[in-house]
Amino acid sequence: MQERLERRSFIFTLLLVTIAFGFLLKPFFTAIFWACAVALIFHPLYRYLLKRFPKWPNLTALATLLLCIVVVVIPVLLVASSFISEVANLYQKVQSGEINLGAKVEQIRAAFPGINAALERIGMDFDGIKERLLGGLMTAGSLIAKNALALGQNTLNFFVSLGLMLYLTFFLIRDGNSLIALLIRALPLGDEREKLLLAKFAEVTRATIKGNLVVAVTQGTLGGLIFWVLDLPAPLLWGVVMTVLSLLPAVGAAIIWFPAGLYLYATGDAVKATVLMVYGVLVISLVDNILRPILVGRDTKLPDYIVLFSTVGGLLMFGISGFAIGPLLAALFMAFWEIFMREFISGNEPLVPSRLDSPLRDSPEDAGPAASADSSDSQS
Repeated sequence: MQERLERRSFIFTLLLVTIAFGFLLKPFFTAIFWACAVALIFHPLYRYLLKRFPKWPNLTALATLLLCIVVVVIPVLLVASSFISEVANLYQKVQSGEINLGAKVEQIRAAFPGINAALERIGMDFDGIKERLLGGLMTAGSLIAKNALALGQNTLNFFVSLGLMLYLTFFLIRDGNSLIALLIRALPLGDEREKLLLAKFAEVTRATIKGNLVVAVTQGTLGGLIFWVLDLPAPLLWGVVMTVLSLLPAVGAAIIWFPAGLYLYATGDAVKATVLMVYGVLVISLVDNILRPILVGRDTKLPDYIVLFSTVGGLLMFGISGFAIGPLLAALFMAFWEIFMREFISGNEPLVPSRLDSPLRDSPEDAGPAASADSSDSQS
């Protein structure tokens, strides 16, 4: 009786301490998630270097991290700073009246007189829509400008979070296999289930981040390039906006280039408008239709509609990080239910492929000496 009470008391205290520690780490959730994601993506490079320099795990992990900074972090910071500068300048021009949004909307109405009649047939008023649209654009511009100002004022906090993420990434790259073995040992879900779920976490994280980012950056770059070729205003700004919007499957960058084409038709620039529309349909949209199913849907093994809803829901709940967190939660949800149906309804034993022994490697021989040592330690 005493022993049972002690065990229950210990488990209860363990849960309390774990929950308290979770709340303690809550401010750093984004940094921790991205550290895990970056470590997963760059771990194959670490394995490659470790094979050639097996006695220098610290230096190979540091070299991997430095390459990540050069390839990912620095370009993102440069583009982000340019984007913030262009947004602030554009918002100031709108505020000062140098850019008259109302006049541009009226140009569209004058160029497409059938809009009024079509809206009236469905019980809508163009002037009311115009006011709401302009109000929404001004609110969005004000919000972006204020956030840009806040980002400038909180630069120290941003770089502290970035530094913590990179610091944690180093240890996750170097000690990833041993941490996975420790996690499998600690979780009470059953080793085979844990290996399956952790492998699914790694698979979906790699697929969504690499796939979505490749698609988004490709579409944003192509969109910004055509804006620059056609001499449209703020090509960098709209290229970055199209990159962000491209994280949404199905619609994405068309939210920008399609209205821009209509505006060019409204202002009488039919040649540029036609070029932009044709380019948007045949080039920008084709990138989404070809690359996204290959890079995201196929690797995550999620249906397209699940990818769409989980991505949008993730963006609404978690902000920009939600494009990766949403599909990840969807994949784990489906993996849990798959295990439940297989083991508790069908009564079959879990079938876990041997390649899932570690989420950080494809096969034992690819892991290098450090991983082999981790594996032998976990077995002992």
